[in-house]
Amino acid sequence: MNNLNDKLKQLGIELEKPSVPAANYIPYNVVGNLVFISGQLPFQNGQIPIKGIVGKDVTMEQGIKMAELCALALLSQVKNACDDDLNRVVKVIKLGGFVACLPNFTQHPEIINGASDLMVKVFGDKGKHSRFAVGVPSLPRNAPVEVEGIFEIN
Repeated sequence: MNNLNDKLKQLGIELEKPSVPAANYIPYNVVGNLVFISGQLPFQNGQIPIKGIVGKDVTMEQGIKMAELCALALLSQVKNACDDDLNRVVKVIKLGGFVACLPNFTQHPEIINGASDLMVKVFGDKGKHSRFAVGVPSLPRNAPVEVEGIFEIN
């Protein structure tokens, strides 16, 4: 499907308004044809619906869902950077995922797949990207997941 707005509707995805930074940084930075998006938390209707540590307070399934919400937030930011035209996205270059977890937790990639799978679902082959997924002891606002991204645009 060529029109990403139609594709989002077909997938039942409605993007929320991009969140605003809570500290001294900008939500994204456009450098040439690249958009670097700051880490996005899993906000839904202005709230983080599930909080805590994956493997302790948060199940795998909940963690994956929170990664999907982070991906939706990334899409909102890149859409904003593209003057509300997601069709300007040429490629998802890279995602970086952080999972709040216990020291013995090792399933970071499976959690961040929630974000990666959404990018491929929305963009098809253009959504395939390089990535990292790491565990951390805590994240801002007690979020279980945070994801950042780099997108190529025209």
